[in-house]
Amino acid sequence: MKTKFYTYIQNLQDRICDKLEAIDGTAKFREDLWDRTEGGGGRTRVIENGKVFEKGGVNISGVHGALPESMQSYFGVKDANFFACGLSLVLHPKNPMVPTVHANWRYFEMYDQDGNIVDQWFGGGQDLTPFYLFDEDARHFHQVCKTACDKHDESFYPHYKNRCDTYFYNTHRNESRGIGGLFFDYCKKTDAMSMQDWYDFVTEVGDSFLDAYAPIVEKRKDLPYTETQRNWQEIRRGRYVEFNLVHDKGTLFGLKTNGRIESILMSLPPHVQWVYDHHPAPGSAEEKLLEVLQNPVDWV
Repeated sequence: MKTKFYTYIQNLQDRICDKLEAIDGTAKFREDLWDRTEGGGGRTRVIENGKVFEKGGVNISGVHGALPESMQSYFGVKDANFFACGLSLVLHPKNPMVPTVHANWRYFEMYDQDGNIVDQWFGGGQDLTPFYLFDEDARHFHQVCKTACDKHDESFYPHYKNRCDTYFYNTHRNESRGIGGLFFDYCKKTDAMSMQDWYDFVTEVGDSFLDAYAPIVEKRKDLPYTETQRNWQEIRRGRYVEFNLVHDKGTLFGLKTNGRIESILMSLPPHVQWVYDHHPAPGSAEEKLLEVLQNPVDWV
């Protein structure tokens, strides 16, 4: 399973990067291959200063070895070994009318001292963070997510949509990071779902990503915007940074397993603002966004 899934994310990385370069039209991904001292490594691809994408990363990794003590405590195990692989992407477009997007699809195995698998699961999801809310874009993104889920179990979309709304939430701000999508974790073998079934589901979602995001970028990337709107984008990016550094489990896992710091923090945008006690004007498009972030919407 780990070999099959790692091959899948390698191919998915190629497909996503090819499409994003075509959309941008000027910038190309820079590729860095890296090794982890304790075992494994990855392939980081970053795009910067493009016509469409100000900064973005589409990264894959496969790491293995002894589970660090900090993670042993987290999982409640001792002297365990692990393997983890996944694709993680974040894209920060230049135009504030185009939403930021994040996605991740991952697989984890844990072993006893004899090398036997004692636990394994899939996780992942995809979520949208707009700066200016276009309802039709939100509906499109969520409909693609729902269609992918419904092919496997019609209960998946409402469950994983709710998980996404709950997870990507800045509790210290009392607002969501964005308008959600899907979030699933610890997808393990059950009577109803084999590991192959979970593989089929996760790869279905992975394959749906470009269908969910690319049409939105194409529709919004050439819209005009003002300096005031750009400032709002950078203020909202600050909330994105706060979530990733305070709450995100993936960032925490990478930092505690001696992951590559440049790859872990590639999710941070290049230009951000923190404005003291900032409040948007009453009745503005900016205020409309905040209302939705404070009260998650059922888009489909």
